[in-house]
Amino acid sequence: MAVETHGTGTLPQIKGVKDVPYDELFVSGHRTCQGCESALVMRHMVKASGPRTIVLGSTGCMYVANTTYYTTPWVVPWMHTQLGASGSAALGTAAGLKVLMRKGKIKDEKINVIAFCGDGGGADMGLGAISATLTHKDYNCLVLLYDNESYANTDIQLSSQTPYGAVTTFSPSGSKKRLMHTRWKKNVPGMLAAGHPESRYIAAGCAAYAVDLMNKIRKALELGGPTFVHTLDPCPKGWDYHPQYSQELGHLAVECGIWPLYEVMDGVCNLTGPTRQIAEGRKKRKPVYEYLKRQGRFAHFADEDVEHFQHEVDKMWTEWLIPGVIPFTVPAKDQTILKIDKKPLHEQKTA
Repeated sequence: MAVETHGTGTLPQIKGVKDVPYDELFVSGHRTCQGCESALVMRHMVKASGPRTIVLGSTGCMYVANTTYYTTPWVVPWMHTQLGASGSAALGTAAGLKVLMRKGKIKDEKINVIAFCGDGGGADMGLGAISATLTHKDYNCLVLLYDNESYANTDIQLSSQTPYGAVTTFSPSGSKKRLMHTRWKKNVPGMLAAGHPESRYIAAGCAAYAVDLMNKIRKALELGGPTFVHTLDPCPKGWDYHPQYSQELGHLAVECGIWPLYEVMDGVCNLTGPTRQIAEGRKKRKPVYEYLKRQGRFAHFADEDVEHFQHEVDKMWTEWLIPGVIPFTVPAKDQTILKIDKKPLHEQKTA
């Protein structure tokens, strides 16, 4: 009996907070830091997916803090996997379920498979495994990268997701060199969307916009095949701010244009939430200083550092082909790329 890849048809889009499922599948008892936004991502993720879900977690904050003393806040089946293996674990679990269903060992039904990883385990060490998973379109699984912009579990070391100039234990500010870290944040969802056209769904979200995030989780699971969602998660310990401001910093990251919200579904990019409002001119982008000044990791910034940060964000919105998504620009004197004949080959005119 063949088992086809298909969506469940049982996860409708959430229109508002009143439609959010009441059941809690990530419950109290975990030991995350106060104000941890990644814990909220876990809660929203499994609330959106429902009880017929298997969760796999690679080593990181959301593994260590959720498995203390042989206990776990997960109500659904859960398994730990190695630091760089979230993609492999997702694919292997999806393949195993497919075989068991084909052999009649378990009921033929849609079981959601979600593997989560931090920015160290996903954007750095595990990026190759995630990329490989996104090429296997016959298996239903979602990889969720929760991004607190450092290796937070091991005391805030620098990762490829650490923003320009930020202080970490590996990039301290000193009297001889004010900025130790001068690389721009790696554009992981944009990279994966551009490089994996057969993945039906890749998105960027934030728990500060809960309904938007839960709907993206549901779309990823409903469309079927391998999918990817990247969330930005404010971290009180790593970003150096009072825990009560996690949600506010999530909002500011989006409203300042630093973290765009979007989804790429079947090759079509759609900006969502405030990001769409900014792109359409219905909402004005806030200056990045409003975001930077709230965090101790940027306390050493001079005016020139803030100006550089603002300049780079402005480029994302004024020069990129798709704001915040595709970091390619088109020279003003050469608009050829925008005039390419996009008709099917048999309909194109020959010279």
